[in-house]
Amino acid sequence: MAALSLVAVLNGPNLNMLGLRQPHLYGAATLDDVEQLCAETAESLGLAIDFRQTNGEGELVNWVQECRGRAAGIIINAAAYTHTSVALLDALLATELPVIEVHLTNIHAREAFRHHSYVSKAARGVICGFGPRSYALALIAMADLLEDTR
Repeated sequence: MAALSLVAVLNGPNLNMLGLRQPHLYGAATLDDVEQLCAETAESLGLAIDFRQTNGEGELVNWVQECRGRAAGIIINAAAYTHTSVALLDALLATELPVIEVHLTNIHAREAFRHHSYVSKAARGVICGFGPRSYALALIAMADLLEDTR
């Protein structure tokens, strides 16, 4: 049996607070709920996932760098680092992997500072505004991208 393609699903700061933090914006789902949805979606698509969350920018950059040669693609919700981290952008570009940017909320309907994304410069696409389903949609898109490269 062929090995499943590994997709890194990486999450940035404060996403560990899902379900508690501003539920009027982010909903009641926890990060564990999001991980479960990703695992079920990935399995249905024949993908394996490595789902992680960190509050540290350096750790997130290290995880992105580790994807080169290990993962087939990256789905990333960099949270606040989306709007601030050139280091993360550089790491994503260095992987030379397909990247899909994900956000639970529609960042373009929020505060002006959230409209700019460094991550978008490295991403094949952006999915935002669909709550946890944004991740499932990103996995479907990633499966399609990976199929196109086979």
